[in-house]
Amino acid sequence: MKGILGKKIGMTQVFTKSGKLIPVTVIEVEPNVVTQIKTVEKDGYDAIQLGTWTVKEKSSNKAKIGHAKKANTAPKRFLKELRGVNVNDYQLGQTINIDIFQVGEMVDVSGTSKGKGYQGVIKRWNQSRGPMGHGSQYHRGVGSLGTLLPMHVLKGKKMAGHMGSENITIQNLEIVSVDLENNVILVKGNVPGPKKSLVLIKTAVKNADKVNETEELVAYEKMTEEELKAEVQAEIEEANEELAKEEAEKEAEEKKKEAAKKAAQEEAKKEAEAQAKDSGK
Repeated sequence: MKGILGKKIGMTQVFTKSGKLIPVTVIEVEPNVVTQIKTVEKDGYDAIQLGTWTVKEKSSNKAKIGHAKKANTAPKRFLKELRGVNVNDYQLGQTINIDIFQVGEMVDVSGTSKGKGYQGVIKRWNQSRGPMGHGSQYHRGVGSLGTLLPMHVLKGKKMAGHMGSENITIQNLEIVSVDLENNVILVKGNVPGPKKSLVLIKTAVKNADKVNETEELVAYEKMTEEELKAEVQAEIEEANEELAKEEAEKEAEEKKKEAAKKAAQEEAKKEAEAQAKDSGK
């Protein structure tokens, strides 16, 4: 098990060299710091605490500053525990980067879903509404709350209430790209939470050792003015060469047709002369 904290930037799409479109979520990942290591002997369970996004000391408090100094680092905005790891592989103050993941690896991504506020049963639980005619007098109501015998609403009844703002985990997402230069991971599919929200990327529970074969992505690099001019000139030269080749082929075809026409005329002339000799005899 391994994991890292990141920030959801948004969604976009990338293309493979074969022309396949892949919808991806862009996750920005700053280097994570191991701010605490918990063990069975001391805490009752094995886990590491990851911290990310440095904040100024004046924006923090003494408790957070002291906790960060134990790991010889600055105060962090986000702290999160990751269980199921081998604590012997980590050291206090160790920095974790996105190079722990590779392209094609399967991961689970956890985040806090978007808050929807107080919602009715139709939106919250996908229940059906009543007839919208005026005479029905029942449109988007809750409906029956149970039988008469218990004389109270049973626990677990799906009713109106607060929707969203829940910890959601999307399993078995594939890593499409790992950009070490920009500290960005591209994950295939959608990830819970709004933009700029905290997400946890960790090894997939159901496919921990699975690594899919991936296709090479189309790279879009920013070109200088000179490189752009050179590319345009090369394309013009290539087009001119193709045009010249087509013209040469066309000219050769015309010459071939002309030669065939002359040969046919000579053959006809010879046949006519032969017929004339035969008739003279």
